[in-house]
Amino acid sequence: MIKLIDITKTYDMGTVQVQVLRGITLHVKEGEFLSIIGPSGSGKSTLMNIIGCLDIPTSGEFYLDGREISTYNEKQLSKIRNQKIGFIFQKFNLLPKLTTLENVELPLIYRGMNSKETKIRSISALEKVGLSDRMNHKPAELSGGQQQRVAIARALAGEPPILLADEPTGNLDSNSGAEVMNLILNLSSEGKTIVLITHDAEIAKKARRTITIKDGLILDNSVQPA
Repeated sequence: MIKLIDITKTYDMGTVQVQVLRGITLHVKEGEFLSIIGPSGSGKSTLMNIIGCLDIPTSGEFYLDGREISTYNEKQLSKIRNQKIGFIFQKFNLLPKLTTLENVELPLIYRGMNSKETKIRSISALEKVGLSDRMNHKPAELSGGQQQRVAIARALAGEPPILLADEPTGNLDSNSGAEVMNLILNLSSEGKTIVLITHDAEIAKKARRTITIKDGLILDNSVQPA
């Protein structure tokens, strides 16, 4: 599903070049639940951005679903993001003036889906995360855990084969965080390909396989006991 070969990423900071990724090779199989853990500044968020087609590598090869996409332009990458990848962010990224249902519908509207299908899919996604009774609420009327579940519903509504979760419990209390992780585990058991970024070792252990990254390099690649 995801294949990275010798991926590097360098940013120009004025007269200085900063190499954030220094040769990452990583394969993620269809249906796999992978966590990527590392300290702040390790390169894990940059790696997530490349996997999510939000950024492009400086060098190396990136294959997604069998297609080499590391040289795609922004229009091509945008289409992949909209159709292939569901994003779950730490900060939820919900629009405050829209209802729960409208927030979930938005990516489908951008995709050009008709209004009937958009509503059916969005309601189904909210039912899946246990928020069908909050469809007409605005984000400010929801708890942090509920807002994150809305974000997950938004990611699911487009039925993407890949879910990318960037510190999905980072802004939540322990109980809400546990609820969100249980939801992600359920999605994994249903066969979703999930890549989760975290700095929390306990969260990372929930995944079947964990990648440890430091200073732009993979230090460890371990499989959790069944």
